[in-house]
Amino acid sequence: MGTPEFAVESLKRLVGDAYNVVAVITAADKAAGRGKKIRYSAVKEFALKHNLRLFQPVNLKSEAFISDLRAVKADLQIVVAFRMLPEVVWYMPDKGTFNLHASLLPQYRGAAPINHAIINGEKKTGLTTFFLDKQIDTGKIIRQTELEIFSDEDAGKLHDRMMFKGAELVLETVKAIVEDNVTSTVQSNLVSENEVLKPAPKIFKEDCAINWNKPANEIYNFIRGLSPYPGAYTTLYSEGNKPIYIKVYASNIEKVKHNDKLGTVLWDNREMKIAAKDAYVHLLEIQQSGKRRMKVSDFLRGVKLEINYEAELI
Repeated sequence: MGTPEFAVESLKRLVGDAYNVVAVITAADKAAGRGKKIRYSAVKEFALKHNLRLFQPVNLKSEAFISDLRAVKADLQIVVAFRMLPEVVWYMPDKGTFNLHASLLPQYRGAAPINHAIINGEKKTGLTTFFLDKQIDTGKIIRQTELEIFSDEDAGKLHDRMMFKGAELVLETVKAIVEDNVTSTVQSNLVSENEVLKPAPKIFKEDCAINWNKPANEIYNFIRGLSPYPGAYTTLYSEGNKPIYIKVYASNIEKVKHNDKLGTVLWDNREMKIAAKDAYVHLLEIQQSGKRRMKVSDFLRGVKLEINYEAELI
């Protein structure tokens, strides 16, 4: 059970290791883009290519879907980046249903663990497989593996590394379950005294505005934690000129004391930087509204900026 590219690698490994994948469950097709063309999920594309039985239920509680699911007689269900399942579904197989989660549970429960770990400046993260239960991301842990977060790594690069590591962990977990070699761990047993659990809720557009009141290092982590999707953004204002809305995909920090007002935009024909509390944040890759993603040097060649631009403070 999965939908995006992150789930494909696990499915690919299961098929490649000759496990009997009796069915694949993915999201219903969606119309996307200006032409409203029907777009298949990455998991559906793989399933069709490999002639795997495919279900795309709109309602996971519908009698028709439940009946179809029972008919395939799966011993085990594997969830990678899919929807929350009703109990009648996850409780069905004899060997249970397990989920692959992109954090070291119980830390970073929720829909966006990769993004939040980078935004919070974590130095390490990991992957967890766990049996599903009635609450989100709270079931008994089966296996975990730890990964370093590199200081210049954005969410997209970490996502790709975790996709492959996650597939390995899924295979290890399946093997352990098949061989009846699982000792699962209650998550509360992994929480040390006074440890604070950090959540990883879904990120919405309104959560992506850059706060130039924060220290430069937090801004840097925020930008890379939202890159390439959904993308951190800021709006540049100059009196008498139209505001410029940009997404920021890459940046670096120039640590220097300055007397510029927070949010002040400085640029020449090659570079653009914005004043933060304790440094300047250099913008390296951006996307102006309605334009393509580009290097700042290319943006500056194509746009005539007036003096006295300031980034919006939130």
